[in-house]
Amino acid sequence: MPIPINHSKPVRKTAKVKAFHQLQQWIIDGTLLPGEKLIDSEIAAALGVSRTPVRESLQLLEVQGFVKMYPGKATQVTEVKKETIKDLLPPLAALQALSAELAIPHLTTEVISLLEETNRRFADAIRSNDSFSALKIDEQFHQIIVNTANNPYILSILESLQAHVRRLFFYNSIVLTEKSIDEHNQIIELMKKRDAIEVSAMMRENWLRAINEFHVKNK
Repeated sequence: MPIPINHSKPVRKTAKVKAFHQLQQWIIDGTLLPGEKLIDSEIAAALGVSRTPVRESLQLLEVQGFVKMYPGKATQVTEVKKETIKDLLPPLAALQALSAELAIPHLTTEVISLLEETNRRFADAIRSNDSFSALKIDEQFHQIIVNTANNPYILSILESLQAHVRRLFFYNSIVLTEKSIDEHNQIIELMKKRDAIEVSAMMRENWLRAINEFHVKNK
């Protein structure tokens, strides 16, 4: 078979991925502030890539809602609307709940042990008031379950939603508490019992509780 000469080069893809993830992280943690104008030539120079992968990554970020592109004018970082937590968490909770249910047939003792160890690290971070580490470990806990469910469509959608959760965390819309430690333990116990219905309900509650806490915090 003749090799096509107009295929995408691997280095191009790598540059786009590099630019995408770096820009996304800068937007999430506030390095690039809401409303800030993004100039592709400056970004390209800073990342050591050409302008084309930067433009491509900005297009992906617009699809995700992190930037807004105004053709012929400017590209800006979108504003953070803390109340979007009410729209973000319900679909995320539903997919996480489904992941817990789908993970049941694939559970192993290794997965259970990993969940228990991860929740112990999560508890240490919470009790040390290390909020940033707690968020990362909480992500790891849920990612173990999502990976065990082994559904690529859920995995892809959750990756995008989780990025917005991180951004809301950095803008103090989401606070993790000791209650999450207990809920994680309950999730683990229900998974051990292979109770798909109850673990799904518990997982949903674990995510949706953040909406109620947000309302209490902002009264």
